Amino acid sequence: MKKKVYVVSHSHWDREWYLPYEQHHMRLIELMDDLLELFQTDPNFNSFHLDGQTIILDDYLQVHPERRQEVQQAIDEGKLRIGPFYILQDDFLISSESNVRNMLIGMEESKKWGTPVMLGYFPDTFGNMGQTPQMMKQAGLETAAFGRGVKPIGFDNEVLDAESYTSQYSEMWWKGPDNSEIFGLLFANWYSNGNEIPAEKEAAIEFWNKKLADVEKFGSTNHYLMMNGVDHQPVQKDVTQAIALANELFPEYEFIHSNFTDYIEAVKEDLPEDLGTMHGELTSQETDGWFTLANTASARVYLKQWNTKVQRQLENIAEPLASMAYEVSGKYPHDELTYAWKTLMQNHPHDSICGCSVDEVHREMIPRFEKSYEVGKYVEEEALRILGDAIDTTGFPEDSYPFVVFNTTGYNKTEVVSVEIELERKTFSEGYPSKLWSELKDQPAKSYKVIDRSGKEISAFISKEDVRFDYDLPKDRFRIPYMEKYLTIELRVENMAAFSWETLALVEGSQETETTGLATEDGRVIENEEIKVTIAENGSLTLVDKATNKEVSDLLVFEDVGDIANEYIFKQPKGDKAILSTDTKAAISVEKNTADQAVVKLTQTLMIPVSADHLLAQEQQAVVDFRYRNASRSNELAPFVIETLVTVTKGSKRVAFETKVNNQMKDHRLRVLFPTDIVTETHEADSIYEVVTRPNQVSASWENPTNPQHQHAFANLHDENWGVTISNFGLNEYEIVDGQTIAVTLLRSVGELGDWGYFPTPEAQCLGEFTFNYGIEIHGTPETRYQTYFEAYSAQVPAVTLQVKPQSGKLNSANEYLRIEGATFSTTAVKRNKETNELVVRGFNLSDSKEALCIEKNAQKPTALLNLLEENLDEPVTETINPYEIRTMKF
Repeated sequence: MKKKVYVVSHSHWDREWYLPYEQHHMRLIELMDDLLELFQTDPNFNSFHLDGQTIILDDYLQVHPERRQEVQQAIDEGKLRIGPFYILQDDFLISSESNVRNMLIGMEESKKWGTPVMLGYFPDTFGNMGQTPQMMKQAGLETAAFGRGVKPIGFDNEVLDAESYTSQYSEMWWKGPDNSEIFGLLFANWYSNGNEIPAEKEAAIEFWNKKLADVEKFGSTNHYLMMNGVDHQPVQKDVTQAIALANELFPEYEFIHSNFTDYIEAVKEDLPEDLGTMHGELTSQETDGWFTLANTASARVYLKQWNTKVQRQLENIAEPLASMAYEVSGKYPHDELTYAWKTLMQNHPHDSICGCSVDEVHREMIPRFEKSYEVGKYVEEEALRILGDAIDTTGFPEDSYPFVVFNTTGYNKTEVVSVEIELERKTFSEGYPSKLWSELKDQPAKSYKVIDRSGKEISAFISKEDVRFDYDLPKDRFRIPYMEKYLTIELRVENMAAFSWETLALVEGSQETETTGLATEDGRVIENEEIKVTIAENGSLTLVDKATNKEVSDLLVFEDVGDIANEYIFKQPKGDKAILSTDTKAAISVEKNTADQAVVKLTQTLMIPVSADHLLAQEQQAVVDFRYRNASRSNELAPFVIETLVTVTKGSKRVAFETKVNNQMKDHRLRVLFPTDIVTETHEADSIYEVVTRPNQVSASWENPTNPQHQHAFANLHDENWGVTISNFGLNEYEIVDGQTIAVTLLRSVGELGDWGYFPTPEAQCLGEFTFNYGIEIHGTPETRYQTYFEAYSAQVPAVTLQVKPQSGKLNSANEYLRIEGATFSTTAVKRNKETNELVVRGFNLSDSKEALCIEKNAQKPTALLNLLEENLDEPVTETINPYEIRTMKF
């Protein structure tokens, strides 16, 4: 039987990268035009794989809407192979839900056109998430194809020989942490191994002699895949002639122009018994460590912060509130939210969210973030309007100012919330604006206090009254401008239930204030009933957890070093020594000190080099491999001011930090260090539908002196007695240093894209003002660590507040919309199904053991289990959840 060579034509389409989006876009138009012509002129051309992302169709029709029918015909005839995703994402840098929405919307878009290619397609993702097998199976996909994470990939995506290639074949089984298993297909010779096939005899012989040897080196069967294309590759118009020539020259092989569907079906039928199995994450753990591309997690950190902000707005605020409001209105903004998700996901391809493109690309990303966020805010405000009009406040005095606090997360919440209360308004129809402003401003001030439903006073900070302009946009008439008298309330909610709301009210009266604040000794000590923080002269912290009696010292140390590499990879100059904040004295001031919360400000000034020396520019222009550069940091120093707010809240074990810098330095990296005394071989971090366990030590083949890793909400070190969790907001890179210190990257400033040439990126130096939010919490024995993880998730989503009118209504003044009882269950979605409007709740088990789980709505349990495409599964809803299980339920 002849060996069979399957040639699949494709073009890996990065929508934006080393050229701005529209430059790539116009080349896409040419590619699609050529394809539509080729489909008509070459009957032997089997098909073209459209890179697994349906957005390409939108991009093409945006310019050529008149060719929609030709595109539809090509799909109907199987010439154009589409889907199953909306975009090709970087799966580590986007949230769990973002990964699901990419499949959910991608499948929906694909099925509008026809039949999607049922292949999890990750050709160039910078590493692959460990839960891929379970996620693919829950989307009806039994196979995934990927290029990175197993073999070492070097400069310009050169595939390198591996000393310990984890799988002996390019085909393998891939098993996730929950034991879900799919068929894995590695592009062992990259997804360009059949690119530009010669149609001339001598060149073809040389080409195929090499390419066939390469592919047979890793093939487990006599079915070989040749990928005819690469990044932004124009279609090879004479590929079928080149294939015909190959059949003449190599009669022992059968060369066919084919597609993934046929190839996968054939290769699966002939798999050998000794096929290897990969487990969990594929992040190039067995390579030299230089080209894992994990440092893209810290490139252009402002993109990561924006992404986290928008994801939290859509997933954890807009959708839950809209789901609650549906109970009143019977309406849900499906199309608006889909538009917001699509806009956000345009920023999720690996060259976009990773921050590893030219400046023009990342400039264009900011308006997308802003647009998606504003849609999310609009959905939130509309839902609050509907809910606010329906909440009953008759239990409060008629002359009070009621307001509602919503916890839209799946976790109990203790935090200080802020709400603005309108006391009086005068519309512009009542007089001249400035006169109205004066009338309100000149009114005598009153005293106020906050009460709960029972009339009990709630401790609160109430600001002085002030006056400002505002306006309403009624649904049935023209806008209404006015001047309003208002004040701001800050109060602490404690242990507020998940997915709940509580109504309070502002009333006239004198406050009973507690004078003792949490901060003492001029701010050097902050203490509540749970923890004690002591600040040293050099700005480092000592934290004592009273429940465990554990103490950690030398916390919150800022470290600045040089970086002479690029957007993809960090490289410290030879001989460069870290500059530490502990080498100087910190200025300490108390910014807030109440019985509910204390905020202490630390100001530290580091003298650091203004940039790298002049040699770096020369080495960049000469495209010197970053590993072999000799540039060092400049001898010219300048002050680098770091201001940090340290916040402790009554009733909370978590210490929150907010650090601000005005970065005017180049070619450097700023991290914050949290040393521990914990000796352990592994640590945990928040990943995609998984709290992943990673080794603290590198493999024998690792050469990179650093070992950067991806995270979302937290990283944790613990042993059998206690542990430390470091949480963050939009700071996706961390490293375990010396096995005991959690180092979080705040800022990385570099001046070039990197990879296959010299592309200057001055805006990647990240000059300007930045604010970073993160925190620390100590826990006891391992089973208690999950509570610190929930605190980290909750800290990313502030409580939502809303002033309401004194009124009767159909909704109770306090309500627990969903009751969740599961010590290790993390909720990732509360939304409505697009087809049925049924409530959908999704989350996952953080634990490696089976756990109890009970979720109820109005004392009713879920009616069915769903897959990730929100289709019914023929499985019972149990009150236990399996290890690492991703579960979607409907009510």
